Amino acid sequence: MAILTLTVSGCTLHKSSIKDAQIAVPPSYTTEAEKAADLSGRWWEKFEDKTLNNLIETALSKNLDISQAYERLQQSLARLRIVDSSRGVNANIQGFGGKARQSSAFGTVREDTYSLSAAAAYELDVWGKLKSTTNAARLDALASEEDLKSLYISISAQIADLYYLAVEQRAQLDLSDQTISSFQDTLDHVERRYQEGLVPALDVYQSRQNLSSAKAVRPLFESSLAVTLNSISVLTGAFPNKEIGGSAYILINAPVFNEGVPSQLLTERPDIRSAYLKLEASDERIAAAIADRFPSFNITGAYGGNSDKIRTVLDSPNIFWNILLNAAQPVLDAGRRKAEVDRTKAVFRERLAAYHQAILNAYKEVEDSLAKSRASAERIMMLGDTVSASENSHRLALDNYMQGLTDYLPVLTEQLRHFTAKSNLLTARRQFISDRIQLARALGGAWTDQIEIQHFTNMTNKTEEENK
Repeated sequence: MAILTLTVSGCTLHKSSIKDAQIAVPPSYTTEAEKAADLSGRWWEKFEDKTLNNLIETALSKNLDISQAYERLQQSLARLRIVDSSRGVNANIQGFGGKARQSSAFGTVREDTYSLSAAAAYELDVWGKLKSTTNAARLDALASEEDLKSLYISISAQIADLYYLAVEQRAQLDLSDQTISSFQDTLDHVERRYQEGLVPALDVYQSRQNLSSAKAVRPLFESSLAVTLNSISVLTGAFPNKEIGGSAYILINAPVFNEGVPSQLLTERPDIRSAYLKLEASDERIAAAIADRFPSFNITGAYGGNSDKIRTVLDSPNIFWNILLNAAQPVLDAGRRKAEVDRTKAVFRERLAAYHQAILNAYKEVEDSLAKSRASAERIMMLGDTVSASENSHRLALDNYMQGLTDYLPVLTEQLRHFTAKSNLLTARRQFISDRIQLARALGGAWTDQIEIQHFTNMTNKTEEENK
């Protein structure tokens, strides 16, 4: 399992600046939110929609972006093992054998030669270079793990957002069909009154124009729904399937999530944790680059023997062994090592800025979601009043027209206003849910740990099955 335990100690040649990297965050958000329970566990389950639950569970196990992130984590773990191996003893066994023929004053001489030896080398990590390099690789692996968790959050939010977008688009299609039916009914009434000589031909043309306009909107919703469902399919690791998801026609109220305090983002947001781990890794690489400018010490040893018979190589009197301590001090390298120190320090400053930017972006995302949620809630209330008023106006205008009290223009205007108001209300309700989803995404959460454990278990079982 790839959940690593971080144990990093300081080095003697480099004074770490990590402690100075933290920035003070505001004690609270500027936008007040509704009182709610803390966000914990799998937030999407609070919508109480089984279809949504199934889609997200499928995406978290089959999404190909997540699969790529998982393999990147495996690469990081492999690199850690490779780098850490430099701190151990490297040993090799070497052997050779052969026959030789040569001429001499005593005639032709043939001889057999066999040799077997073992050699070992170990670098003394006097300045902590190897330890710092290993620590940096371990921090990189931890950062990759956090990147994977960030993807869990992002994919779950994308699926939920697209799912309710599909719900809205299906509702818009249903509204479009109702509107077309209503406009067709109105056209039938207008044509009958025209045939009776009660209204001019202009009313018929205007009514037909209204109906045609309503029909022209429907294909747009159909194509948008198809695109949305295709996106859901790809996120769940499947080819486009128009039947997937978005089966509901009623947009429910979104659950309320407690935003907590900004300081919680430092521990709840995996992208912030990843940025901090990458900052620590860059600090370790500064230490390694500085240590590389100091002398290196290596202990090497060899043991072996030579014989004219392969069976007696290690029993022959020609046994040899040696133990050596090698020391090397860089003298001239045209400034390469100093330039590497400067480069790693620049990387650290870059990562420091990226870490601070991650905190600011997280704070902004929460603030944006809270502000949008409040605005969407107010907009829904206002649009509800607009729909009610437009419905009354439409009914009154149609009654007056049928009684011959007004011309057709008020009917035409109120029909379009009523349709637009109902359509806008559907969009606003879906936007309110989207704002809640984005708030859950912005807040992060520890639920990714459970998903990660489940994911690693599934991948391990899959690998074992493939190796059978």
